[in-house]
Formats: sequence, structure tokens, C-alpha cells
Amino acid sequence: MASIEQPDDVQRADAIVVGGGHNGLIAAAYLARAGLQTILVEARNEVGGCASTVTDLGARFNICNCDHSMIRTMPLLDELDLKEHGLTYLESEISAVHSSYEPNNSWVFRHHVEEHLDTLAKTHPAWVESYRKYLEDALPVAELVIEMARTAPSTGNFLQGVASLKGRGARRLLKWSKKSALEVYESYFDDWRIWMPAVVTGPSVWGVHPSMPGTGLAGALYATKHLIRTGRPKGGSGALTDAIHRSFTAAGGETITSARVVRLETCGQQVTGVSLADGRRIDARCVLVSSDPQKIFSEWLSNSSLADVKPIEGWKTQPVLDGYESKLDLVLDGLPVYKFEDRLRRAVGDSDLHTPTTVIAPTPLDLEEAHQRRSVGEVASRPSLLINIPTNLDHSMQLDASEHVLSLEVLFTPYTHNWASSSEPERWLEILDSLCEPGTLRVKRWRSMTPDRYENEFFMPRGHTPAYAGSPLATLRGKPADLTRHRGPLQGLHLAGAAAFPGAGIFGGAGRNAAMRALRDR
Repeated sequence: MASIEQPDDVQRADAIVVGGGHNGLIAAAYLARAGLQTILVEARNEVGGCASTVTDLGARFNICNCDHSMIRTMPLLDELDLKEHGLTYLESEISAVHSSYEPNNSWVFRHHVEEHLDTLAKTHPAWVESYRKYLEDALPVAELVIEMARTAPSTGNFLQGVASLKGRGARRLLKWSKKSALEVYESYFDDWRIWMPAVVTGPSVWGVHPSMPGTGLAGALYATKHLIRTGRPKGGSGALTDAIHRSFTAAGGETITSARVVRLETCGQQVTGVSLADGRRIDARCVLVSSDPQKIFSEWLSNSSLADVKPIEGWKTQPVLDGYESKLDLVLDGLPVYKFEDRLRRAVGDSDLHTPTTVIAPTPLDLEEAHQRRSVGEVASRPSLLINIPTNLDHSMQLDASEHVLSLEVLFTPYTHNWASSSEPERWLEILDSLCEPGTLRVKRWRSMTPDRYENEFFMPRGHTPAYAGSPLATLRGKPADLTRHRGPLQGLHLAGAAAFPGAGIFGGAGRNAAMRALRDR
């Protein structure tokens, strides 16, 4: 990593990027490659954020889920020369395994439609006809969503995308965006076992109930996965951020780590730089911030002259959101045997069932209980689970050839729960063991990442991961401008994090959009 030590006097640059997660890195790389003297400031001692892969307990762990999909559609992979900087994606034959707490509910998801339907016909033949009907309607919507995400949002870009699809899906996209995910899925499927995995990886990951109006575009999730093949960077999720960082430094960019921003410096309504916790200051008339916008406006802009700037005051009155995801990282002696394997073998033969992410979906009643208990700081008796074993596909992640790494994501695990004395992580281990054949889950070492740890170690307020939640119509209208157009209420301030369009998960669109906006404004 190209880190530098700075003297006490003021340093100057053309642009400053605050936050070294994947969006911040992407924004910084674009600016540096455009010829701007760019400084990336990161609070942790290394870049990568929640997309990192770290070494702990004698193993390599991805901080968050290792599956990458939407970023693989983005032009940034080519524009930043990430392949030349070491990024390689690996793909599993099966994209996902879907199951529940009852192993006879299991089925697999394949990327290619006909292969998927052929396999579905072997496990759940009654679903095939309704799934075909679903895809007929959902694929045009998914195509349009992907097209919108690939470009900076504007009515013109949207209309151009509609024209390229000959209008298919545009009306349905707007219609679905007003509905709930539950309404969309129940209009095609009468069995919760087929749509609940999409709820887990859609609304539940977003932290909302599937009956909430405005979540309807989650109805295009399965269709999107048929259009974009899930992949995993060789070397772990952090191989992506490592490649972006190399692209940035190759263009002359500088990185300052272990540097916590405490204030945005301003003059009038123009941003002029940042101040760090250790007293250093960096001046620039262009600042891109990829952290939580609420922190930016409520803590970093304290100048009394900004009191009458309505967008800033509006952010200060927004409700504070809590984190709700946790993760266990396990080092295993060999591979476990899932209880659903025998059932699926009749449909998939010798196909690898350990590499793809396995979604353990709750019943609708279990999901209701999860939301109710979340509101009082408790974890559901049967939470939503996502399981993956990245070392089975990517042997470069193995530090010991006899060991495997298993990651278990758990929803919902409220920030307000008393994690200091909680026995919940041990209970999740017991749940995982109950999903495996007796004696096959052989855990050698493990750790838990709970919302309090994400707050303390990754500077995420209350352990919450922000994500863009605007509707397509609001996005096209540019409301709010700071999130959809990446232009803050001060001149030279741009929002580049996952809270801005089209941020969520490992995507990168927000970082690219913010950099393009900053370059246009210059």
C-alpha cells in the first residue's frame, strides 16, 4: 500500500476522497487517472472497507459476503484496467442453493435459464410453468434496471434505455417500484419456498419487510441473476479493492491511512478541505465522501454559517438507523455435509454444492417473528442465514490445505442487543450444526462479527451499512440531488458512498458516478 506520512502544515491537492471502501477507491481511481492530484483518506490502517479480505485466526476471511454480481456489469472493470491490476473472477457451476430449516424444501439456482428450469423440474416440477411466466415479465425489467445502473441517472438516459429495449419492461418497472416485493412475488408464485430466498437476499438484506411499498423491484432479483453471473474474485473479495487501489496508485494517487476525518472545512458555501483527528489539514476544492451521509452533515459540517442550508439541516433531523447484520467466520477441518445434499444429488449429480452461497430461508411466520423481535433488540429463533465456503472454489484463500473457511451471515441481529454478554453467536453455531449431518461440521476456530464490532473496527455508526433506497421515479427526477446526482449542498462536495445511487452491496456505481460528476463540475 502506498501510504505516506504528512507534516503538521497544510497539504494541498486537487481532490480528496474520504473513505477507502470500494466506492471511495473507485472514485479516487477515476480522479487520479483523469490527471487530478488526488489524496485518499482512510480511517482504518488499510483500505478496502467491508469489501476487504483479512487474515485472522490463521485463516483468510471476507469481511462481507464474497459473491459479486452487479459490479460485473459495470464499465469500471475495463475503464480502471482492473484485470491488468490483478483482478480475476471465478465462477461456480451452481449460482446458489436455496433451502430452509426443513431440508426437503431445497432447490438450486442456475445462471442459464434452460439449465435452471431443467433442474427445477427435477426438484419442484409444479413451479416450472409459473417460473417461465415470471421470467417473461421480469427479464425486461431486470434489463432496464441494469441499464439504468450502468449510467449516471437522468431522464434522457432512462429514455435511451427504454428505446434500446423497444419499451419492454419500462411500464412494469415503474409499476413494480410502487408495489411491495411480496405483492410482486405472490402474483406469480403460491408457494413461499420459491420466493422467500429472494426476500432474504433482497428486502431482508436491505433491512426492510417485504410487504413495504417501494420494495417491488426486488421482484426482478431472480431475473437479474440470470442476466449477470455471480462471481468471486480470486484471492477473496478484497482482491477487488486491491486491484482498484493499484489502479489508483499507478495513476499517481496518494493514500493516507489511520487518518480519521473530524471536519469538512468550508468557506461560505464552498468546501475547502478536511481536518483530521491528529490536527492535520488537507486543502482541496473538490471533496468526495464515501461514508454515511448522516455523519457528514451532522458531525463534519459544524460551521454556524451553514445553519440555514436546508439540505444540511434536513440530514441532521433524519432518524438514526441501526445495524442489523452479523457474521460468523469458521475455520473447519474438512467440508461439512448438509442434510439437504441427498435430496439435491438426484437433481444435480456430482455438482459442487459447497461453493455456492446457501440461503436458509425462514417461513413467513418466522420472518414476522424476526421483525417483531428485532424491534426490541432480540434475534429470531429461526433467523435468515447465508452460508458460503469460499475456500472450496478458491484454494488461494487456504493458508492450510486441510482447512476450509465457512462464513455464516445472520439476519436480523439488532445493534441494540447486548452483544457484550450475548450467547447468540454460540446459538448460531448450534443452528448451523443442526443443518448438517451429525459430526460433519468440525469447527477448529471461529470468530463473530456483530454490529458493535462493525462500528468499532470499520467506523460504521451503530454498525449500520447505508444503502441507496430511492425509487426509480425519484432517481430520474433527481430527488434528493445529493444522493441521485452526487452533488452535495456545498460547491465541490460530492457523495460517493453506498447511500448514493445506485449503491448497495459490492456495486461501485456510486463511486463511479460521483467521480464523473466531480470531473464534469470542474
